Amino acid sequence: MQCDGHTHDTEDDDLGQSLRPQIDFALVTCLNEELLDQGKAVLKLHEDRLSREPYLKSNEDDPELLLHIPFTEAVTVKTIALRTEVPDGIEGSAPRTIKVFANRDDLDFETARDMEAQATLELVPPEHFPEGTVDYHLRPGGRFQNISSLTIFVQDNFEFDNDDVSSLLSYVGIKGRGSGQKRMAVETVYETRGMKKDHKVKGEFGGQQLI
Repeated sequence: MQCDGHTHDTEDDDLGQSLRPQIDFALVTCLNEELLDQGKAVLKLHEDRLSREPYLKSNEDDPELLLHIPFTEAVTVKTIALRTEVPDGIEGSAPRTIKVFANRDDLDFETARDMEAQATLELVPPEHFPEGTVDYHLRPGGRFQNISSLTIFVQDNFEFDNDDVSSLLSYVGIKGRGSGQKRMAVETVYETRGMKKDHKVKGEFGGQQLI
């Protein structure tokens, strides 16, 4: 189902769009998560997307989260799929505004608040589509082509009048396409004297660059 700026996830979605196999889980981080590795835990398999647990929750009295997702190869991200229903008995609120950054592994909360993001998404409340997940389209799409990482900044939630309520979500899915161009370590050669044209090394995704 198509709505303004988002679509509703259905059982017949093309699972080939999922970028979960390209996520470098060992390097996934989340700042201000209530429990260690909650951010990794919500990057679930598609078939587990409706499960209410595990979930990601920000620390008490603070709605912000900063989830950094690196990839093992260059990818193009088209949509972010979210499920934000708060489980019964858990105190928290669904995120309302998120900022999405590409290729930034140096962000903290102060920088994320002040910096212009590649995309800012205004989320729908969970009651908009309680039976499934919502796909948010990243536009303009050119900003998310051939990227090495994605960072999601949860800025606030639907507790409009209370900044002390934790944000909570139970599923984050990344959809797009991979390049097959695996990330490689940069090999640097040092010489006592040499020409700049001779100093070519493989870049992060296999291209050549001058050093």
